Amino acid sequence: MQFPNFDPVLVQIGPLAIRWYALAYIAGILLGWRYAVILVRDSRLWRGAAPPINPAQIDDLVLWITLGVILGGRLGSILFYSPDTIWRDPLEVFKIWNGGMSFHGGLLGVALALALFARKHRLPLLGLADIVAAAQPIGQFFGRIANFINGELWGRPTDGPWGVVFCNERIQQVYGGCPAGALARHPSQLYEAALEGLVLFLVLMAATRLGRWLPRRGAVAGLFLLLYGVFRISLENVREPDAGMPDFPLGLTMGIILSIPMVLGGLFLIWRAFRAPPPASA
Repeated sequence: MQFPNFDPVLVQIGPLAIRWYALAYIAGILLGWRYAVILVRDSRLWRGAAPPINPAQIDDLVLWITLGVILGGRLGSILFYSPDTIWRDPLEVFKIWNGGMSFHGGLLGVALALALFARKHRLPLLGLADIVAAAQPIGQFFGRIANFINGELWGRPTDGPWGVVFCNERIQQVYGGCPAGALARHPSQLYEAALEGLVLFLVLMAATRLGRWLPRRGAVAGLFLLLYGVFRISLENVREPDAGMPDFPLGLTMGIILSIPMVLGGLFLIWRAFRAPPPASA
């Protein structure tokens, strides 16, 4: 299957370019913001307990999270996957519209933003993390779709009929050729959109709405960390390792190495949340 001739720029108005990648971030942040407000306002989800944050505070938190995602994601991409960029092409560090955003870096950026916000407003950190974790897969879904449109983060070669040859006119113009070659490859971006986005969102929705996990602070955040880590580790088997990465032992990749602590941290948070008696119902 030939990769469609997608243009990463949706609209060009003079020097102003509106890119699918930017729209994915905007859509993820806006929809995640509204979903978080819905969770806070639904008293049935809290078993009579008070939510850790109110809608007005969520409005303020969105800016902190946005900065955490962008700064953490970009710095993580550079430090984890291409540290030589810092001295080879320093200006490239700031060109986030070219892609190159690390999920794990963004996660650390958001964690720092949440910690600072919680400290400033004297709010429970794990309670905030639960709400943000429940909404995060929305942005993850749109981000992976944007990765596919950009023709980046492709998968390993495959003989399956769903394999995609990531080469078109735009890619050849930008790169002077096709970095992915002429081989059909797994559309791993779409696999990730399905698992890390849609499936993860539905499981977390079930935990919040059917399981009523939100009063157990840290449980939803732990489930998010656990499942994202498991999904990412499993998909690394079909995702092409990033260029320039060393050959890690035991078939490990940087994505696997960064996801293992997520799995362990998620298990710990779930254990911690459920070792106490269940919160009393109203």
